[in-house]
Amino acid sequence: MTVFLVIIILLGYFIASYYHNTGILYFAIIFSLFMNVLSYWYSDKIVLSMAGAKEAKHDEYTDLYHIVENLSITAGLPMPKVYIIEDASPNAFATGRNKDHAVVAVTTGLLQILNKVELEGVIAHELSHIGNKDILLQTVIVVLVGFISILANIFMRGGMGKGNRDDNKGGGIILVILSPIVAKLIQLAISRKREFLADASGVLLTRYPEGLASALQKISSANIPLHNPNNATAHLYISNPFGGAGKKVSNLFSTHPPVEERIKALMGK
Repeated sequence: MTVFLVIIILLGYFIASYYHNTGILYFAIIFSLFMNVLSYWYSDKIVLSMAGAKEAKHDEYTDLYHIVENLSITAGLPMPKVYIIEDASPNAFATGRNKDHAVVAVTTGLLQILNKVELEGVIAHELSHIGNKDILLQTVIVVLVGFISILANIFMRGGMGKGNRDDNKGGGIILVILSPIVAKLIQLAISRKREFLADASGVLLTRYPEGLASALQKISSANIPLHNPNNATAHLYISNPFGGAGKKVSNLFSTHPPVEERIKALMGK
């Protein structure tokens, strides 16, 4: 998060210098702080709205509720709210600002293809994101990556007004052009590391690595993308919401580690 803020400040500085307008720098700093506060308090609502998730009814999803409740007790966590996404793609994510304001969301597609043991593995993985305090970091990243991209796009389109462009600084221009790529790479690095950690922590809850490994294999084999996937929230899901999670061509730019690597780590191979 510190790196993101430094990038934003540097972006604001170079763009302000380019246009000889210090107001741009002040705007970048103030707006980035505002977006951080906004993402802290409303991150779960923003993500759930983007995903089209609705709160699950206990009577309709009794087994799911009991799995979440039992694993939450095992993990020593307050039971999060449970949400359902009407989508054939098998997937799930956790969000919220802390363990007391957390949400676990699963798709109807996930419930259809997994058995109880496999579903427990997935829920344990998501609860581990909550216990490891990943959920706040991951949702704030959604906002920061988006803001950096917006700043760079505005600059590249010349939407901030005319300035003296004869003395532009080559280093600043390069930074502005590359900053969205750098931000995306940071997003990918953080997401991949936290996925491996959540896999390991989830197995400690269930004491059955085969359950999560089997679930990941089924999700990968189904290879059904979400109906409306979003690049900004892709890293929140347990599996790549765009599908093709195991293909080598897409591994470099995927928000998730290759499924094969995750399964090998789980099975100790």
